[in-house]
Amino acid sequence: MRRASTSQIRSRRALTVALLVVGYSGYYLCRSNLSVAMPMITDELTASGIDPAAAKASLGLVASIGVFAYALGKFFSGPLADRAGGRRNFLGGIAGAVGFTLLFALGGSPSWFLAVWCGNRLVQSLGWAGMVKIIARWFPPSSYGTAMAVVSLSYLFGDAVARSFLGILIDLGLGWRGLFVASAGVLALIGLVCVVFLRESPDTVEGEDVGGQVEQPLGSNEAEPVPSEGVVGYLLRSPAFLIVCGLSLGVTLLRETFNTWTPTYFVEAVGLSKAAAARASGLFPLAGGASVLLAGLASDRLGRPGRGAILLVGLALAGGALAALGLVDFRGSTLVPVALVTAIAFFLLGPYSYLAGAIALDFGGRKGGATASGLIDGIGDLGGVLAGRGMADLASSRGWSGAFLVLAGVAWCSSLAAAALVMAQRGTAGRSGLSARPSDPTLTAMEGKEQLV
Repeated sequence: MRRASTSQIRSRRALTVALLVVGYSGYYLCRSNLSVAMPMITDELTASGIDPAAAKASLGLVASIGVFAYALGKFFSGPLADRAGGRRNFLGGIAGAVGFTLLFALGGSPSWFLAVWCGNRLVQSLGWAGMVKIIARWFPPSSYGTAMAVVSLSYLFGDAVARSFLGILIDLGLGWRGLFVASAGVLALIGLVCVVFLRESPDTVEGEDVGGQVEQPLGSNEAEPVPSEGVVGYLLRSPAFLIVCGLSLGVTLLRETFNTWTPTYFVEAVGLSKAAAARASGLFPLAGGASVLLAGLASDRLGRPGRGAILLVGLALAGGALAALGLVDFRGSTLVPVALVTAIAFFLLGPYSYLAGAIALDFGGRKGGATASGLIDGIGDLGGVLAGRGMADLASSRGWSGAFLVLAGVAWCSSLAAAALVMAQRGTAGRSGLSARPSDPTLTAMEGKEQLV
């Protein structure tokens, strides 16, 4: 087997990243469609005799329980990807999302929506862990920040493109069921392309050896599976890792709130049309994408401690913008609220991308990165559960201004956790990366002479 040249390795990496970005972007066609279609589904439920407030609350419950199912799936998807491979996770999530999205379009009752949406979010939990696993096998740790920043564009630009695409379909007169069928069809096509071209790792590229360039921080023998319970035990005994999980809890609540309710807020409080609200909501992930790229490049230059500092600054600024949304009377302006929501995305989503991406790989490396990512994401998504029904009740009882003030408090509390992470990183600098290594005989035997981070 011949050794591939540097240019061939780079081209293979570029193809892998492109497939992951397009593939995971497609996931959002079958995820953002509920948020975009929510005003139309609410109208249909209201026409069937359900009270408007009850209809909105029931859909908020669907979103919340769906996030809970997604969170539960993350705890299993990470270890599954580390054991069985990221490609299987990634493609399995696509297939499941297509099937459940088509099933959703067949229903018309809150109970049907709840059951099918939970299934959809559960299978979609496979995707991110699979992508993290593939990236860990294709790239060295020195490039984790940049590589994960690029693939993180999939859930930001992909979300923006999905919302804009669905907004165009609404303008063309398509109902919410048509939106779901179209979403499933496009994702199915993307999935077929990934089946043909996506590879698990450099050594699975037929006919050429492009491996040997990725460090193996968790274990020295690639052929031996890493016991996931050993990795989990190490992670949960790390104070810095627990801080990261706490950060994920708060930041995911903020992100999921905007993912779910931005179109509804723009319709109810800002006065945009449903189609205009769908398009304007796409600015949130679009601005976040620019933030993710800048944050990823900066983190590889500043090193691991720099990620905590960027989290601290971003969350503090996001809290300020949220407070402005809650306190300022915009007197009928549509531009300023949309601009503030976009600014929140820029302050929030770049730092957010570190948590289940580069930071997870800092802890878990090539063999345990998907497990670390699954834990961080799963715990974070438990906070995201509150973004559905919880935010619906809060917005109904205290108005959108009150809801934004509560979110400002969440952002500032999360910034305090980021400050604690910075101090933990400084306190352990030069010893073992992000956190002091607790005594763990299982990992010591498993890793040999290699370090986890």
